[in-house]
Amino acid sequence: MEISKKNMNTSYLEKAFKLSKNNTTARTEIVAGITTFMTMAYILIVNPSILSATGMDFGALFTATALSSVIATLVMALYANLPFALAPAMGPNAFFAFTVVLGMGYSWQFALTGVFLEGIIFIILTFFNVREAIVNAIPLQLKKAVSVGIGLFIAFLGLFNSGVVVSGMFPTADGKLDGVPVAIGHITSGPGLLALIGLVLTGFLLARKVKGALLIGILVTTIIGIPMGVTQLPEGLKFMSTPPSLKPILLQFEWSNIFSIDMLIVLFTFLFVDMFDTVGTLVGVATKADMLDKNGNVPNAKQALFADAIGTTFGAMIGTSTVTTFVESASGVADGGRTGLTALSTAVMFAISLFLSPLFIMIPAAATAPALILVGLFMMSPVNDIDFDDFTESIPAFLTMIMMPLTYSIAEGIVFGMLSYVILKLLSGKKKEISPLMYVICALFIIKIILG
Repeated sequence: MEISKKNMNTSYLEKAFKLSKNNTTARTEIVAGITTFMTMAYILIVNPSILSATGMDFGALFTATALSSVIATLVMALYANLPFALAPAMGPNAFFAFTVVLGMGYSWQFALTGVFLEGIIFIILTFFNVREAIVNAIPLQLKKAVSVGIGLFIAFLGLFNSGVVVSGMFPTADGKLDGVPVAIGHITSGPGLLALIGLVLTGFLLARKVKGALLIGILVTTIIGIPMGVTQLPEGLKFMSTPPSLKPILLQFEWSNIFSIDMLIVLFTFLFVDMFDTVGTLVGVATKADMLDKNGNVPNAKQALFADAIGTTFGAMIGTSTVTTFVESASGVADGGRTGLTALSTAVMFAISLFLSPLFIMIPAAATAPALILVGLFMMSPVNDIDFDDFTESIPAFLTMIMMPLTYSIAEGIVFGMLSYVILKLLSGKKKEISPLMYVICALFIIKIILG
């Protein structure tokens, strides 16, 4: 009876997620999903920390962050059948808090209204295939470069967030900045040392071809961090708690200023950043996973784009900023994730985190850093497919790759890559290689640059 039940469950998963067709197994997918969650679990504490600067309730923000991640990732899993996870994005949350609210002086309700309108617009654009057309318009060589650029970007995130590298700039007596942009951090103790220990440990597991090496590395590194004082155990060793109420931030919109110039600027910024961060992540991670179809397009792109549109709309309703596809999804893909079962596993972990928040919050950035650094390595391989002898291809590809970590933005890397691609192709007499939509996209990029 037990064997029959197991076979029935396996058969259901096979049918729902097409595991054999994607050359994967249920175990591989579940482990990949947990790995993805572990590398992005920091958002559960970082997002509330940033948004609470506006006066929003921290506990309610924690619940909103987890719930919006669950809903958006479930759409990705069950509708798109892709191994990508979603959550409130870094970047838009800072723009929400520090520019719109603290900088421009608007209420957080005004900012939430902007996010809600963004989500509605994205649903409409996705329904009419506008966003899918943008994804497909990116030339194949740039898609390869986006994958590599994201690899460099997330490796830098891992190194910086763990303190292995730090800002080398310091203020001088005359108020100017001196030093170097990036320097080696404190790596003989604390988080920096723990990250390097985890890097060696995870590298060893990968070299030994241990299944789930990234996840095992995160867990073991977290344990090693306890005696080092980096991993902080919950007070009283209490690992379970009731999710905080959403009531303080639920359905809190402000409609009085929606037709103002400021709302137009806020909305355009939200749209721009989310549009190209999501597009970049989908293209980059799908390229690395060898998931692009014969035409070089992301499979089920429209369904995938609905996930972040729905997630953003729902997230605004329950009180959080823009939801997008997370670049850390690459860690699950690197662990073998190929289908929506990976995303489903991540969604389940976010749901569990609602009740086990102290347990997940205790995982330090230093423990997830090795996974991010090594995923950066994994994502470098598409560079071999870039034609470096054709400078109208290689220069845009290089700018795409290098600008992502240097500007701390996937979107900015795409801007530099696509603008340089169009300009160089035009100047070289190769305008036939430019699709009409590329001109439209680049015109929007130029408007964004002018508006700042």
